[in-house]
Amino acid sequence: MTIAVAQMLHIFFQPVKRSGTNHDCGSFLHITIDRNTELMDNTRVTTALSELRLSAQQIDEFFATGWITAKALFNADEVAKIRSCFDDLEQIAADIEETGLQHGSHFVLGEKDRQKVIKRVVWAGGSQPYLLQIGADRRLTLPCSQLLGSDVLEQLLSQAHFKRPNDGVIFGWHQDIQHRDKGPGTWDDINGRGSFVQTLIVLDEMTADSGPLLFIPGSSQWGRVDFGAHEYDDPDYTPRKPPQFHDKDAVTIAAQPGDTLFFGPYTAHASFENTSQHYRRVLINGYASPGANHRVYPGEGSCREIVVD
Repeated sequence: MTIAVAQMLHIFFQPVKRSGTNHDCGSFLHITIDRNTELMDNTRVTTALSELRLSAQQIDEFFATGWITAKALFNADEVAKIRSCFDDLEQIAADIEETGLQHGSHFVLGEKDRQKVIKRVVWAGGSQPYLLQIGADRRLTLPCSQLLGSDVLEQLLSQAHFKRPNDGVIFGWHQDIQHRDKGPGTWDDINGRGSFVQTLIVLDEMTADSGPLLFIPGSSQWGRVDFGAHEYDDPDYTPRKPPQFHDKDAVTIAAQPGDTLFFGPYTAHASFENTSQHYRRVLINGYASPGANHRVYPGEGSCREIVVD
């Protein structure tokens, strides 16, 4: 593949080492890749699609370390359109008084210092079709298909997180399996490796003071451990920490708009209050192996099936 084509697709998968616009969300041009279409300088799309695939090393990194990062996976125009959808969601939240379903999306609200807080919007694509288009984009679904070992995915999450400055929103240490498996009859590990991949598209610069994502490397190999309940809204809440967990091992993720994280259901992670002066928005899409999930998620059209061919 030529450099020009690679730049057009913005595919730069890299394992992590230690160490406001006016776009209309309702009207957009979505470009799909046709296997028979030619790209620049006669490079076939079949070649382009091979560039979307994770290497064996990247797959090993995902399962061993717990996450991988795709730098600049989405371009500035796409990020601007996603942010515009978030603006629409924020306006809807401003017009409602309590948690509930609005326009196909489930708004989870709270309060800090008598000010309304948007904790998250569940199935954000229910009211913002462009977000569902992003959720079905091959840049997300093809790597997830490889990681899950299935050409069919069940999309469980299309979730908007805002993390407005000093809004008090935190997500304490946890594993996502605790949100997928709610007890007997709710979840089956179909592929024997967790059966779930979460993706996170960064929409604003993620800095040390903006409530960045924190990961524990290698926690993906722990299996499910006990972090206790999730009383995120209680400032005095202290999560239960399993014996494998050590704060000093935490890695802080610094990222730019368009960067995208892929991580598994056993990867221990957290994010704390945004104390910066700017938003720290992310769009989360989550995919399960078919047959793993046995729960109904909020939002109109949630738990949709996506075929990756």
